[in-house]
Amino acid sequence: MQISVAETVGVEQRGSYYDKAGALRDMVPNHIMQLISLTAMEPPVSFRADAVRDEQGKILHAIQPLSSEDVLSKTVRGQYGDGTVGGKRVPAYRSEDDVPPDTRTETFVAMKLQIDNWRWADVPFYLRTGKCLPAHNTHIVIQFRRAPFVLFRDTPVENLMPNQLILHIQPEEGISLQFAAKVPGPAMRLGAVDMNFEYSDYFGQQPSTGYERLLHDCMIGDATLFQRADMVEAGWCVVSPVLDVWKALPPRHFPNYAAGTWGPKEADDLMEHDGRHWRNFEK
Repeated sequence: MQISVAETVGVEQRGSYYDKAGALRDMVPNHIMQLISLTAMEPPVSFRADAVRDEQGKILHAIQPLSSEDVLSKTVRGQYGDGTVGGKRVPAYRSEDDVPPDTRTETFVAMKLQIDNWRWADVPFYLRTGKCLPAHNTHIVIQFRRAPFVLFRDTPVENLMPNQLILHIQPEEGISLQFAAKVPGPAMRLGAVDMNFEYSDYFGQQPSTGYERLLHDCMIGDATLFQRADMVEAGWCVVSPVLDVWKALPPRHFPNYAAGTWGPKEADDLMEHDGRHWRNFEK
């Protein structure tokens, strides 16, 4: 499972706030934990607010806490330097307004988490979020397990690509299914196939920021889309050990990625160590 929340903007006029928060506090305990719980939760017994949030809470409480050693090997932090985003030059984070020139605040986070329950045992959850990345999008990539019996066992196994279900959250909302299909002909060759669905193609464009729905739910008293106190606490239980280790061991190589790139090399290494790679969507 991969969850990416990518932003092309820097800190804009929020330098004084952002430097006290950082990417981990700003995004992971709230936005990303919501995405994890909504993706991994079991079906609720109804659409009542507490029925939905009960299942979300079970997922958040089942996330394995990271030990100090885990933080060193399963988390990555980064800070952007100067670069180019969308054809425009972008200053380094340390050159932004109201940001100290020697700040150690992170603008990028990548993590590997595990969920301790029957459905998700041994399934790694990789997450990342960052500023001044090449694209503005939020997506979830669900990679299916390889079949236990390979029917085409006379073909090279390494050529069999895993199927992936991609949930596009924003800015384009939709679902993609990627799978392998045999290329027509006598030779056994496989090609990647993408089946794409976008809400705008079928239901038209409905301009909104997303806050309209939340404001409406507030007015009618529907708490389904809002985090409950126990969910907030569970999210911070995951984040707090990381903050403690990062505070004790300040980064030595900031900035460590150029604006307009997909974060520091260590984030790629986190995936490649497990024989995987990030799915990057540029549009």
